Amino acid sequence: MIQMVCLKTLRIDIMIKEPNPPFTIEIVDTEPVEVKNPFSGEKVKLQPTAIAVYDCIKGAELVQEFDTVRKGLDWFREHYPKEYMVLLD
Repeated sequence: MIQMVCLKTLRIDIMIKEPNPPFTIEIVDTEPVEVKNPFSGEKVKLQPTAIAVYDCIKGAELVQEFDTVRKGLDWFREHYPKEYMVLLD
């Protein structure tokens, strides 16, 4: 079994009341980034924490780490419902 680990690194200036992620992540972006659904072509802007969680979800799907996928999807539905509907539903 492959264990997926995403490390959390935060810079003080990007801790702008973003919700706590559901697992340990690595945040590399400092500004919101537009993310495109590869199937529908729809786009949404995600905050740095949401981008890191989204990336971990997609990586966890590839390595079949379904507990991580579920935690990430639940977190997105709670904190970013519109973005969830565009990117992950």
